[in-house]
Amino acid sequence: MARWITEWHPDDPAFWERTGRHVARRNLVFSIVAEHLGFTVWTLWSVVATRMGAYDFSTDQLFWLVALPNLVGSALRVPYTFGPGRFGGRDFTVAGAVLLLVPAVLLGVAVNDPGTPYWLFLVIAALAGVGGGNFASSMANITYFYPRGRQGLALGLNAAGGNVGVSSVQLVVPLVIGSLGLAAAGWFWIPFIVVAAACAWFFMDNLAGARAEPREQLAVAGRAQTWIMSFLYVGTFGSFIGYSTAFPLLSKSLFPDAPYAAVAFAGPLLGSLVRPVGGWLADRLGGAPVTQWNFAAMGAGVLLVWLASASGGFWLFFLAFQLLFLTAGIGNGSTYRMIPAIFQAKAVAERGTGEEALLHGRRQAAAAIGIISAVGALGGFLVNRAFGMAYAAAGTPAPAFLAFAAFYAACLALTWWCYTRTVGVKVVANLAHAQV
Repeated sequence: MARWITEWHPDDPAFWERTGRHVARRNLVFSIVAEHLGFTVWTLWSVVATRMGAYDFSTDQLFWLVALPNLVGSALRVPYTFGPGRFGGRDFTVAGAVLLLVPAVLLGVAVNDPGTPYWLFLVIAALAGVGGGNFASSMANITYFYPRGRQGLALGLNAAGGNVGVSSVQLVVPLVIGSLGLAAAGWFWIPFIVVAAACAWFFMDNLAGARAEPREQLAVAGRAQTWIMSFLYVGTFGSFIGYSTAFPLLSKSLFPDAPYAAVAFAGPLLGSLVRPVGGWLADRLGGAPVTQWNFAAMGAGVLLVWLASASGGFWLFFLAFQLLFLTAGIGNGSTYRMIPAIFQAKAVAERGTGEEALLHGRRQAAAAIGIISAVGALGGFLVNRAFGMAYAAAGTPAPAFLAFAAFYAACLALTWWCYTRTVGVKVVANLAHAQV
């Protein structure tokens, strides 16, 4: 079934009301479904690692199993960004969903054998990274479907729908494991993955106008704004995915008798739901001011978590961690809202307001989203490795918490230096006039 749309003009109000809005909404809905499953597979090991008592693995080894999917997922986001432009958004979404079956099946097989070696678990955990790559292709694809004035909400909903997959894993998988055994953590998701792939095949579309050569898209790698936003996104999304995947194992290490498995879903769910709020605040107050003050709150939050971790009380630790999830979610929205606005406004400034300029801006924004999301996702790996190394060196996560606080201070300083000290941003698109 070939479904290619050759005429697509979302910035034409008449076209949008007549045709574009309904087609875009349909593609957004099924993009969210597929991306949600991508996040579930990507973060499965955050729960599985806490249930591997039958294996004699150290805390540092378990954190490696949680960290590897983040590392591989962040690396895959760069090539995945070019997928919709090269193969079509629908076709690449189907392929990305089908690939999720590989780590899910292998997980179900491996944990049934108590003699499975550690290196094989590392390989299977690394393969779960394909779920992390789906985010970049999904976001790049949806960028093409919506007009400039509606991309903030569309991207926010698409991202939030995917992010909620982390919460789904931490809510559902402990129940599945408790009822059906550890292998079910992989088997359970297979029917949902098949349905998501089928829905993408039958209900999504490829846009001919989205086709672009990787060389054209990679041009954004030479822009300073791409790397500034990448650094900031490490602080927001990297924190979100890192803390989401680390929380169960960290809680087990600090408070082994606490009911952490029953509430681990709450933080990722909170961070996911407030992500669109961050975008809305950026629309109203400016992306840079919201991001700057949010990093100040994240710095305060991580210090509170550090103090709570030493208090001996799980619930104080849990509540302090919710502040980190809240601020990470808001920061995800405020930083991500800035990306398409920067590159599309720059395209208009450089090429005028014609349709060719708008399409060029979308291509630049889609490529930038891939690079920035890839670098940002690397934060999830760094967070888990920081905890693992802290335990290996000091037997406590305290050094990691102090390192995170210093990093948030650096993000705050970078935001102030590059944006708020020189540009009074009321509308985030004005960031396009910053020097690149």
